[in-house]
Amino acid sequence: MSTVRLQKFLADAGVASRRASEKLIIRGVVTVNGRVVTELGSKVDPLHDAVSVEGAPVRTRKKLYIALNKPPGFICTRIDPETRRVVSHLLPAEWSNLFTVGRLDRDSQGLIFLTNDGDFSLKLTHPRYGVHKKYVAVVEGRLESSQLNRFTQGVEHEGETLKAERIRLVDANNSHSVVELELAQGKNREIRRLFEVLGHTVVELRRTQIGPIKLGELPLGKWRALTPTEIRSLLSNA
Repeated sequence: MSTVRLQKFLADAGVASRRASEKLIIRGVVTVNGRVVTELGSKVDPLHDAVSVEGAPVRTRKKLYIALNKPPGFICTRIDPETRRVVSHLLPAEWSNLFTVGRLDRDSQGLIFLTNDGDFSLKLTHPRYGVHKKYVAVVEGRLESSQLNRFTQGVEHEGETLKAERIRLVDANNSHSVVELELAQGKNREIRRLFEVLGHTVVELRRTQIGPIKLGELPLGKWRALTPTEIRSLLSNA
């Protein structure tokens, strides 16, 4: 087998995403054949080199691709020092090495992927690939159709430009409005911040689609494996 970059090996083994693996290398907690390696360009031979992270041996694993309907109240991390509920609690214990592809904030729900494939995660989350995601938001107050162009034009918040690629008003009354949005960037709490700038508070947020994959009838809190066809379709759209 040919050699591969150390951060790719760690990502493929399910240690962390490739970017997170690079941080581990820089921190000096990764060893190859007993020697600490901090150079990001370093390569390893997966068949013959012994790689460890913080003293624990790292071995290649079968790649897994899971779709989860995340409930509110769970956070998108594998381990939480505050012992809050994490999405890995919803999966079989032997899959504790999986990491989320991107994030949904604690109060949000809906479709999220988990994997141990760092390349897959990178292609679905890096801004240069522009994978679109769809959401349904319930917000306080009445939104008028005439206001929606503000979302697609973009607004400034804390030095960032936030915008939706598409937006559609589904329903509205004097107390609440239901809106469907499509985003390409996925910045931190972007939808909640978008509405906040325009004077509305999001009371419920659900992600319904990532690329060509829809949430469908997957029950809240349940998971399923992505099919090989779905995986190919996601990567071909990235």
